[in-house]
Amino acid sequence: MNSHIASAVAANLPAKPESSGFSWKTFCKHLEMKLGSCIQWAASALILAEIALLLSAVVARYFFQSPLVWSDEVGSLLFLWLAVLGSVIAFYRGEHMRMTALVNKLSKTHRAYFESLAMAASFVFLALLVMPAYEFVREEMDIVTPALEISSAWRAAALPVGITLMALMSLMRWVRLTQTVASSFKTLVLVLGGCIFMGLLSPLFKDLGYLNLIVFFVGITTVCVLSGLPIAVAFGFATLGFLYLTTRLPVTVMVGRMDEGMSHIILLSVPLFVFLGLLIEMTGMAQAMVAFLASLLGHVRGGLSYVLIGAMYLVSGISGSKVADMAAVAPVLFPEMRKRGAKDGELVAMLAASGAQTETIPPSLVLITIGSVTGVSIAALFAGGMLPGVVMGLCLCAWMGYRFRHEDMTHVSKSDWATIGKSLMVALPAIALPFFIRAAVVEGVATATEVSTLGILYATVVGLFLYRQFDWQRIQPMLVETASLSGAILFIIGTATGMAWSLTQSGFSSKLAEWFATLPGGVSVFLLATVLAFVILGSVLEGIPAIVLFGPLLFPIAKQVGVNEVHYAMVVVLSMGVGLFAPPFGVGYYAACAISKVDPQEGMKPMVGYAGALLVGLAIVTVVPWISTCFLKTA
Repeated sequence: MNSHIASAVAANLPAKPESSGFSWKTFCKHLEMKLGSCIQWAASALILAEIALLLSAVVARYFFQSPLVWSDEVGSLLFLWLAVLGSVIAFYRGEHMRMTALVNKLSKTHRAYFESLAMAASFVFLALLVMPAYEFVREEMDIVTPALEISSAWRAAALPVGITLMALMSLMRWVRLTQTVASSFKTLVLVLGGCIFMGLLSPLFKDLGYLNLIVFFVGITTVCVLSGLPIAVAFGFATLGFLYLTTRLPVTVMVGRMDEGMSHIILLSVPLFVFLGLLIEMTGMAQAMVAFLASLLGHVRGGLSYVLIGAMYLVSGISGSKVADMAAVAPVLFPEMRKRGAKDGELVAMLAASGAQTETIPPSLVLITIGSVTGVSIAALFAGGMLPGVVMGLCLCAWMGYRFRHEDMTHVSKSDWATIGKSLMVALPAIALPFFIRAAVVEGVATATEVSTLGILYATVVGLFLYRQFDWQRIQPMLVETASLSGAILFIIGTATGMAWSLTQSGFSSKLAEWFATLPGGVSVFLLATVLAFVILGSVLEGIPAIVLFGPLLFPIAKQVGVNEVHYAMVVVLSMGVGLFAPPFGVGYYAACAISKVDPQEGMKPMVGYAGALLVGLAIVTVVPWISTCFLKTA
């Protein structure tokens, strides 16, 4: 999911004149900046080390037939440190994924209060996790890795260190956000008071049985998410409350599940694909692809709209991040589309719809997450995701053809074949990249994790020697952005894994399986229920946490009722995409507005038609399994 869909509201509140004496806000600001700078450089170095390690593993195994047996262990060790440091950076930059649609409608004063509340709640949650995290490291000390024969504590130590740093960052940010001592005291009292109140109700929770799942995993999670807390913190609070107040399990169990969720080696491709998405934008590869499509279709009615659909399809095959996709395409196309009379609302609706359309295009982060939590083949998911994206795109194109049937094209000249051919030759290296990535996975040259490093190497070479557009000064900021986005995603996966484990241990999965098994109508009703459920989930949550929470529960049921796993994955991902990019609650829609610099209200009405086209495409993919499975023999 991208992608980094929902980011926090900026915390740059107007500063009041400081006295000449000591100021906690000034002290916290300076400490936060120095600590943040050090962590950013450390995370950047870890990303470069991971790229070098995985690329070396591919070269050693494929070219020298001498695999580096220790590469996975080192990669896993570095990856967990990268995940937690990236999450620290996300706190530092205010970029943890949040649902701020309701909070942003409040007045400036109330919005600032909820910003402060979010950081106070984050600090309390992280402070509660610090000691269990250190206990988890002690438990890991006696475990020795098979290849390097070192203690697993070296890897596990990332959790208490990272959680402590995140707590410190949230604390300093909380101090800076609160305008007065009284307001800061109020937010802290509200959070602690809520925790104490729930603790006093502990005897009541013991007798509620399955109703506790609604109280904690629906009630508390919903309140936290709608209040603007980071989604990871919302999941974590609900899970901690459930473990503390309804079970006798140690909280170290949750830390262990976070470790499991955040350090899965398949997810190492998340930061690498994010960095690759930023790299293709910086090297001009995205611009080259868009320029070719514009020369080919720019003269027809709605032509640039079709270019937008095609460009998003191609770029999604590279970055795996929806935000990176939209940010690469919109700045290139929108100025020309505005010159041709396109309204801002129409533009943001098209961008959001194209984001939903390309959710299944490999190497989608959501597909990688599905593979990691359900065991479905990543190569099969990559093969299965190509054609559903085409179907969704064709439905959008049909609607665009209707919308722009009266567009005035008298002032637009048609490109001659020489111009088209020239732009094609320029764009060919960029267009080849998504096909190169898929071929490397299918042919066994590299795993789904390693192939991202080949893409990075390819983009670097093309940028340096073919496009000659490579700004070395942008590399470090791109690495920091990669770490922040990846940390935000992986922290959600970690806390969501703890929540999913709690749901499973409570017996919820078996009850859910029984309920789905009793649904009348067999496969059809099961798929319909899935579509409705994930459209709703997608409008509230990011695709990745929703998959982590419900994938392990629903995919076995789908297999049991006779639904192909790859087909079911496409239905789930596209359903979530429709919800994610549909207003008024879809956070992906607001990301599209931010990238387009358009007021969200302007796109609400145009989005209705595009959402209808997406639903038609989703219905076609759902009822025709062949669309998702026709390429599986070659996967």
